[in-house]
Amino acid sequence: MRIAVVGAGGVGGAFGAALAKAGADVTFIARGAHLAAMNSKGLKLESELGDIHLVPTQATDDPGTVGPVDVVLFCVKLWDVESAGAAIKPMVAAHTAVIPLQNGVDAADRLAPLLGKPAVMGGVANISATIAEPGVIRQTGTVMRMVFGELDGAKSARGEAFATVCTKAGIDGVLSASIQTELWMKFILLASNASIMALARLPVGKLRDDPDIAPWFTTAYEEVAAVGRAAGVALPADAVEKTLSFNRSAPPHLIPSMAVDLLRGNRIELPWLSGKVVELGRKHGVPTPTHAFMYAALKPYIMGKPA
Repeated sequence: MRIAVVGAGGVGGAFGAALAKAGADVTFIARGAHLAAMNSKGLKLESELGDIHLVPTQATDDPGTVGPVDVVLFCVKLWDVESAGAAIKPMVAAHTAVIPLQNGVDAADRLAPLLGKPAVMGGVANISATIAEPGVIRQTGTVMRMVFGELDGAKSARGEAFATVCTKAGIDGVLSASIQTELWMKFILLASNASIMALARLPVGKLRDDPDIAPWFTTAYEEVAAVGRAAGVALPADAVEKTLSFNRSAPPHLIPSMAVDLLRGNRIELPWLSGKVVELGRKHGVPTPTHAFMYAALKPYIMGKPA
């Protein structure tokens, strides 16, 4: 199977390395020092599941040189969706599945007008990984799960084939008939935790048991769930309870990528996380005071460390 990973950061780099080691024909689309390191030294994944070192690594900054592929794992930052989506058109054939694995809930909707709705699936990444240095991805914990599905809920041959490839690579690949529900279940957790931990500049273990901070997790989760239901998403009745349970069991050193980006002085995905909760809350008449406050407090950092 030919796979292109667009955005070889923590998520794309980790999944792509595992797939390549298992025999898939993987090409990474990257840029800058990270691309240079991959081309000179290969891509290395440091993981408790076992380190992987791909030498040589197939990597380029030009999607036009790759040709049509079977699967595109679309892992760029949310502000790059449209520009990267337009750039990957030469890799998308009639059979190609483009699976966005970004944070947030709207990447598939933004890609469909560019690539055609039939090309786009929904996707959810459950993994904690970051670029430790150019050419090196470091995974935190042992969760390596990817959920994907056709936007209409159909059980497709391309989805089943990719699930088989994921299993061979040691990835918990799940073909879902309800990908919108999966996206929003992750969004409840991520939109909330990203902002809470970015504000505190601390990982989850330092916050979830603090009696003054713990209620913020609950109210933030409740707001996202309420917005999702108002938007017509079929969330389970115990969505908030499940999210709280996951948060209690998460590794204490876990910290969302948005908080890592803020700590590094980088641009952050706030408009598509708490910002999107607030936007959709206004659209559907759902109050979101917790997310509104977090969005306002973090807004000065959207483009990186304020001058």
